[in-house]
Amino acid sequence: MQIKSAVKLGAVALASTFVLAACGSKTSDSAKKQSVNFMVASEIPTMDTSKVTDTIGLTQLANTEEGLYRLGKNSSVHNALATKTVVSKDKKTYTFTLRKNAKWSNGDKVTAKDFVYSWQRTVNPKTASEYAYLFSGIKNADKIAAGKANYKTLGIKADGDYKLTVTLDRPVPYFKLLMGFALFFPQNQKAVEKYGSKYGTASNKLVYNGPYKSVGWTGTNLKWKLVKNPQYWNKKHIKMDTINYQVVKDSSTALNLYNSKKLDVTTITGSQVAQYKNNKAYKLRKEASTFYLQLNEKRSYFKNKKIRQAVSMSIDRNQLTSKVLADGSQNPLGYVSAGLAENPKTGQDFAKEAQVKSAVTQNLTQAKKLLKEGLKEEGMSSLKFTLMADDTPAGKATNEFLQSQIEKLGSNVKVTVQNIPFKTRLTNSTNGKFDAVVTGWGADFADPISFLQLFVTGNSNNNGSWSNKEYDKLIKASSTTDANNEEKRWDDMVKAEKILMQEQGIVPIYQQAASQLWNTKLKGEVYNSAGINFDYSGLNLTK
Repeated sequence: MQIKSAVKLGAVALASTFVLAACGSKTSDSAKKQSVNFMVASEIPTMDTSKVTDTIGLTQLANTEEGLYRLGKNSSVHNALATKTVVSKDKKTYTFTLRKNAKWSNGDKVTAKDFVYSWQRTVNPKTASEYAYLFSGIKNADKIAAGKANYKTLGIKADGDYKLTVTLDRPVPYFKLLMGFALFFPQNQKAVEKYGSKYGTASNKLVYNGPYKSVGWTGTNLKWKLVKNPQYWNKKHIKMDTINYQVVKDSSTALNLYNSKKLDVTTITGSQVAQYKNNKAYKLRKEASTFYLQLNEKRSYFKNKKIRQAVSMSIDRNQLTSKVLADGSQNPLGYVSAGLAENPKTGQDFAKEAQVKSAVTQNLTQAKKLLKEGLKEEGMSSLKFTLMADDTPAGKATNEFLQSQIEKLGSNVKVTVQNIPFKTRLTNSTNGKFDAVVTGWGADFADPISFLQLFVTGNSNNNGSWSNKEYDKLIKASSTTDANNEEKRWDDMVKAEKILMQEQGIVPIYQQAASQLWNTKLKGEVYNSAGINFDYSGLNLTK
């Protein structure tokens, strides 16, 4: 998923905080209602299930909508709309029995047909979903993406209202984890057709089947709330009545609100972390997300491998994480985040096994040499480009730091910084309107492929247009011929990561983490470093 710069990371570009910060709690003794105020670092880009890509939108959807499963702590799989799952011996057919007491907020019952409609809508090329590639492995999904099959031939079928059958082209090792991800949630066809192009752009342009309903979000405003959904099948177990949200970008402002008891949660950075890290309210949220520079290879100079390597080798990541971010974020070992997955045979961390140290280590002498050679090869005497990032405090700080680092390559290097709203940055990135951009990716599920599939040639998130045939071959093999062989599949992915790093297809700059202060009376949130980060269905204010 796309993350933000600077505060959640900020959001996609992050620079360091992407998590939700709560802004104050209120409990009405007379009504015995629970209300809490949360802060986010950026506005919601969309709540269209088929089109969402970012952490903020996904977290909103995860708490207002529901799919077959919910993911508990450590990404454990728990039944939600599914009450029973039968898997065939060849692991290519999944049959789900759905609960009969689930409803949409408009009163419609949730049925298997809602899943069929949703999935078909997402893979339909006309929808232009950036996440449609996640359906790869489901029967005919790849053919649909290639324009060789109709979207209605996707391997999903409703047998009546409460039986759903999914057929795969090949076993998908992480299939159950995907079923807990928002892209695979059902959609109410009546609502989608009613709201048309405005579907998912505001609270009143959606219907909900999850624990909460969104209220007051207009699509551009900075305040909204989630309220308990009276139609939710499990409503009696939802303790929180209202979650109020507001966009707060400045961590100093948020900390002041927290200390004045107007916030239940705040994200802290820099010297704030040192001051509060021993406080009982302190929580370090390690994330399966990596921030990196994406270099647009439609700019001829970034097609040059040596120039890309020079940019990477100019960056002192130790200084970035310890001095600029200072929020618990760590130096990246590579693109795939550390702690995400372990070798099925040896138990070694994927990030360590696949590490290419030169791709994430400063070496200014070598960087200058490579730049000189690269510029000569391109017939250029200087390097000038614009570096785009989010307009959050962390995004700005990261951008300025990178500017100063890269310009150490020589007087013939000029970097112009551009900080813009998260939503705009996403749009520009998608449309290729950038030279270089600070962006981030968080794993959608606990498997390296969630990172690696982004840089296959033609992937909708491969905005820099890097391409390598051997890389493509390895990623394809890991999902097809080697999908049932754990060790071979692992080796494919390790080799692919090494190619990406050796070629410097992207420039990893840090693995994100967020330091937060939580009201110690606030309990019950489920946090996962991969996939949907926060599930608030169990949120509760204790006495």
